[in-house]
Amino acid sequence: MRFVVTDDIFETFPDVRIGVLVARGIKRPPGVGVDLSDGLVTAQETVRTALAGTNVSDHPRIRCWREAYRSFGAKPKKYPSSIENLVRQTLKGEPIRPILPLVDICNAVSLEHLLPVGGEDLDSIEGELRLTRASESEPPVRLLGEAEERAPKPGEVIYADDRGAICRRWNWKEADRTKLTESTRTAVLVLEALPPMTEDELRAALGALSELVREHTGASVDETVLDRNDRAMSLAT
Repeated sequence: MRFVVTDDIFETFPDVRIGVLVARGIKRPPGVGVDLSDGLVTAQETVRTALAGTNVSDHPRIRCWREAYRSFGAKPKKYPSSIENLVRQTLKGEPIRPILPLVDICNAVSLEHLLPVGGEDLDSIEGELRLTRASESEPPVRLLGEAEERAPKPGEVIYADDRGAICRRWNWKEADRTKLTESTRTAVLVLEALPPMTEDELRAALGALSELVREHTGASVDETVLDRNDRAMSLAT
């Protein structure tokens, strides 16, 4: 089992970097006995202070994702990136509700470092995990909160395994099939950086994520950063 960023991604986004954290041997059920609501509140307060009076669409860490979405035909206003969605919810004064500790950790790190962070249940992934462009024959996928299955648009940036897409429009919305749950014991978490975010800033966010995952799940973690010079990694145990 590998995680691969395919060549067609780097053709359009040559400077993209993907931080990857694999958490293995989660010793405590990730939805039991852990309260990370204070961390989420603190992260939201940080964003409200830092971005007060800011036009969200013009913020460099948001604008880069809006431009990326437009490049593959997704309208950012209709399909906001995960980080834009969290920031807008925060600036509206809407609290981000706790879901599961792994998800809460991702959301807190995402807000504190202003980059998309997400995760999947590694045991639910079939075959190779890829960040790639959708083909013209992608199978339909049911996304979180949706009743019907829909196929990704050709050329759309997706995460996919050998069965089909597991996240559409790069980091917009993930599939129900591989979502993190209370039963998750092995997870793959990803942090996504486009310029102007630097490699050092990405690695700082990855380190913060690793520390929180170890503390709150008891898992062992492995970290990797994929870029145009290092496009694949093993996910095997």
